[in-house]
Amino acid sequence: MHCDPELMADLSGPSSEVISREKFDWYRDAWEADGVSRWAVVDRSETFLGYAGVVLRSDHAHPLGSHYEIGWRFRRDAWGSGLATASASQALDHAWSIIETSEIVSYTAPENLRSQNVMRRLGLRRDARRDFNPKADRTALVWVADRRLRMALSA
Repeated sequence: MHCDPELMADLSGPSSEVISREKFDWYRDAWEADGVSRWAVVDRSETFLGYAGVVLRSDHAHPLGSHYEIGWRFRRDAWGSGLATASASQALDHAWSIIETSEIVSYTAPENLRSQNVMRRLGLRRDARRDFNPKADRTALVWVADRRLRMALSA
């Protein structure tokens, strides 16, 4: 999945097998340490379709500092099926039940309209004040899931 140039276009292009394995290891370790992480999403025949979930980004050098991030990535043949919204919604509900934080953020490239639409459907709000540039030629748009709002909507 990480080798697909179109799928990885908003993340500076495809990743190597080594980087994909490092991500997998990070997600596995995050689950053990924090109780939240990216989850594999599979179909009824257990074919891997992608992942979604919340992870703690504890790199204080990150433009947003240490924060929880909700994210997802799916194979192109799974796009448009509602999996990202459904999976991310479940991941947010799980995260709110496990971690003590007032917000969970998400960010994407301005041209990634699919992810921005998922963020809207999840009820995240744009916070343009916190947009950042992960690389000189790129911008990341920040969206925020607020615990109080999420709890009010699910009540």
